[in-house]
Amino acid sequence: MKDYDHQIIWLDYFNKNLPRKKGRKVGKNISVYDPTMQELIDASKTLELDLSEENINNQARYPRRSFVKSGYIMISKKEKKSTVVNQIAKKMIETRQQKH
Repeated sequence: MKDYDHQIIWLDYFNKNLPRKKGRKVGKNISVYDPTMQELIDASKTLELDLSEENINNQARYPRRSFVKSGYIMISKKEKKSTVVNQIAKKMIETRQQKH
C-alpha cells in the first residue's frame, strides 16, 4: 500500500556518474561523484528533515540498477519532492567543499 505521508529519497538521485535515464534526478551541476549514505543522512539532518534510524535503508537496490546496492531514506512529506531533492543535493556539495 502506498504511503502518502512520506517520500523516498534514493542515493542514486545524486550520483553524477549516472545519466538521468538510470535514476539521477538532479542536474550535473548540483550532483556529486559517488555519493555515500552518510552524506545523504548528514545533509538531511542538516536541513532538519524528519528522519529517524528506522527510515534509513542502506541495503536497498534502486529499481533501475537492481544489481548495485544503493540505499534510501524515507522522510515526512512537507514540500514537493523535487524541491527537497535539490536542497539535499546543494547541501551535499556544500559539505564536500568544506572537507576540501
